[in-house]
Amino acid sequence: MLARISHTRLLRYAGLFTWAMVGLPLVYSWVGPLLGTPGDEELALRPMPWQGWVAYFAFGLSYAWLTRGLGSRARSVGDYILLVVLTLAALAVSYFNGSGLGSVLLMVAACVLPWLLPLPLGAAWLLASQLAVAPVFIRWLGFPPLEALMQSVLYAGFSGFVFVTSLVALQQMQAREDQRRLNAELRATRALLADSARVNERTRISRELHDLLGHHLTALSLNLEVASHITEGQAQEHVRQAQTLAKLLLTDVREAVSQLRESGAIDLGAALRPLAENVPKLAIEMDIEQPLTVDDPERAHILLRCAQEAITNVVRHAGASRLWLSARRDGPDVILQVRDDGRGSDQVQPGNGLRGLQERLRQQDGRLEIATRRGHGFQLTMTLPVAPNAATGLPQGVAA
Repeated sequence: MLARISHTRLLRYAGLFTWAMVGLPLVYSWVGPLLGTPGDEELALRPMPWQGWVAYFAFGLSYAWLTRGLGSRARSVGDYILLVVLTLAALAVSYFNGSGLGSVLLMVAACVLPWLLPLPLGAAWLLASQLAVAPVFIRWLGFPPLEALMQSVLYAGFSGFVFVTSLVALQQMQAREDQRRLNAELRATRALLADSARVNERTRISRELHDLLGHHLTALSLNLEVASHITEGQAQEHVRQAQTLAKLLLTDVREAVSQLRESGAIDLGAALRPLAENVPKLAIEMDIEQPLTVDDPERAHILLRCAQEAITNVVRHAGASRLWLSARRDGPDVILQVRDDGRGSDQVQPGNGLRGLQERLRQQDGRLEIATRRGHGFQLTMTLPVAPNAATGLPQGVAA
């Protein structure tokens, strides 16, 4: 049964269970003296005042809220505020109760740190919070300063183990997210390659029909035209019928070649839609014109790669929860627009991803427009001219 529960939920439940277990000695510190438990005078735990209980429940609520959908949603300012509340609440439990139970709660808080803070800052936060409990060991538990420091470092070591375990869980989740995103890109690329193969095969067949049947039927029609002038009587009648049939057959071949050419366009929408599937922490809404076809496989490939790179940049850098992708035809151009609700920026500093987009588009006379503002997300507008189908080019000069 546990194998079916995600590791993030297991971390959450384990933390809540530990928080509940810390409450048992806190309750005992109140109930024990009332029941007249032998040896109460040597009891290490002092009854905790109401402020301590407020801190204890504030810790539990903050932890439960922080770990909801752990890793599946974008971080917010409220999460960092709750992290501060979580740490201060754990310290308050130790200070109001005069025990090291706050250090145990800080071990629980350590599993949240890798999900909210960079590794160096998370490790420093962990160590500083555990060292902040040292005065409790000195004042209420009577530890010498050196022993109090060693006790805090010991708890920091336990917390470090929890921290690393949570960090490994985070890295595994990120690896799975990358794998799902790459699988979506692979499905989109496979759809484009299948369309490209279909277009290439149709083009090959149309060329064969044009080069073989078209020219031979034209030559046949011309010879029948000559024959109609040098024959008389019943023979001339049959020659003219053969000439009519040859012209009809040439017309049919010309129409078949034209249909093969016209139906050989790549469905760009079918290639783009798989990109919206299974993208972690990002809801993608697509608005794709129907039908949206591109005749040139190379340009269709460029548009697909641009969409993939734009989505990847949003996942990695934007801190967004929603993304809108639209694609439409505007005269000779295809316009692809990607917009997110991320943090945005007042200054655009193109990285390798954006530079790659610009280079891909520039090679085919396309252009990239960037619009962003802090707190208002990021918008990329990619415009690429698309080449029309080549003309069929079958001979037209046969007289009816």
